[in-house]
Amino acid sequence: MNYIVAGGGAVGLATAQVLLQAGHAVVLLERGTIGQEASWAGGGILSPLCPWDYSDAVTRLATRGAVLFEAWVHGLREATGIDPEYEQSGMLVLPPCDAQLAQQWCARNDVPLRQVNAADYDLQLPGDALLLPQVAQVRNPRLLQALRKQVEMLGGHIVENCAVQEFEAEGGRVRKLLTSCGEYSADGYIVTAGAWSKQVLGQYALDLDIKPVRGQMLLYRFDTPPLPHIVLQKDLYLIPRRDGHLLVGSTLEDVGFDKSTTTAACAELMQRAQRLLPQLRDMPVVQQWAGLRPGSPHNVPTIGRHPHLENLYLNSGHFRYGVTMAPASAEILLNELTGATQPFDVAPYASGWGV
Repeated sequence: MNYIVAGGGAVGLATAQVLLQAGHAVVLLERGTIGQEASWAGGGILSPLCPWDYSDAVTRLATRGAVLFEAWVHGLREATGIDPEYEQSGMLVLPPCDAQLAQQWCARNDVPLRQVNAADYDLQLPGDALLLPQVAQVRNPRLLQALRKQVEMLGGHIVENCAVQEFEAEGGRVRKLLTSCGEYSADGYIVTAGAWSKQVLGQYALDLDIKPVRGQMLLYRFDTPPLPHIVLQKDLYLIPRRDGHLLVGSTLEDVGFDKSTTTAACAELMQRAQRLLPQLRDMPVVQQWAGLRPGSPHNVPTIGRHPHLENLYLNSGHFRYGVTMAPASAEILLNELTGATQPFDVAPYASGWGV
């Protein structure tokens, strides 16, 4: 069979990859440049920030994605020669947090957790913290480069600067897709357009509730990594990269499709990060950027077949965790297409259509 995948972020590329590996033909359409939206802008923490604060639908999918990730990136590195820099760096969760809830959730889900002294990590914060030693990270831009290269190596056809304009449907099926670069037709159509998914689906979006949520990030540069672990305090995180770069994020802003950066967000992130890591007070911000996450109710994505059009599918609405969930989401969608057994109950990911 041949498929059109509309949207070229981590989820779209992962979807195209598994379809190609299963022997299908794939055309991937991207309204801009492949891998340059939310997937590129994110930090690459391969875990919900505090998993005990989320529903089972979120943690189940994120955990499955994290389990698949190491072998996934190993395969990408072997096939493409591009190293996505997967690293099990661990995550230090600073107070205030509900330590009792965290310990109960980790014990119930067999997730290692250690109580440590925050001051031992050169952080300007006394008292106990929680260490999740198995939390990993990946370098998003390199992951996207590797995914793109493998999709092309597998025979996928990528068309950039190609905006979807309208689906034409008849008799309960999509017949063709109208775009800014012509008409396309296929056996199946899969929308993976992130924050733009509702606009792409147009009249067929039903009651789908996916909207853009802006997140701003800062980048610092050290000679060597200033922290041994990812550091999280409430909604602020510091992510050390192997080469000394340090990412600081992130805001959550409901501002529509405005991807601009602001001085107010920069100042807030700087001040909060400096309180934890005083070395930052004498350091310049190397870069500031913003991305638009595909916000969805309770962070639960919609994955699966359209309720009324039998050859239209959606894999979107992953909010903050698209990169983490990408391999598991692609697996679930492929299983639905082929009728294979799912790794767990996927019913929660069909409810996003609202019907």
